[in-house]
Amino acid sequence: MKLKLDLHDIFNKGHEIDRALRGIIDEAIAKKATLVEIIPGKGSGALKKKVLRFLDQKEIKQLYHRVEKDGDNWGRLFIHFRFNTPTGRGRARGR
Repeated sequence: MKLKLDLHDIFNKGHEIDRALRGIIDEAIAKKATLVEIIPGKGSGALKKKVLRFLDQKEIKQLYHRVEKDGDNWGRLFIHFRFNTPTGRGRARGR
């Protein structure tokens, strides 16, 4: 599952940007989405830097697996999530 967040509409509203980023991360975790596409747009690059600073915070960084900068479109980022899924292998509890 992939989620998408376009920041064009709130590019100059700092607190709303942080809230939107946290919201999409929480949604990805709740829905076990493996990929979130964030579109800060090309512009001057200031919004992309703000997004990267947000994602680099210790308490946020521990929630996702990695960030990928799109090589073809520098106005887009991908956040990859990794979820542990039970495989049914291993020892049963209580034995």
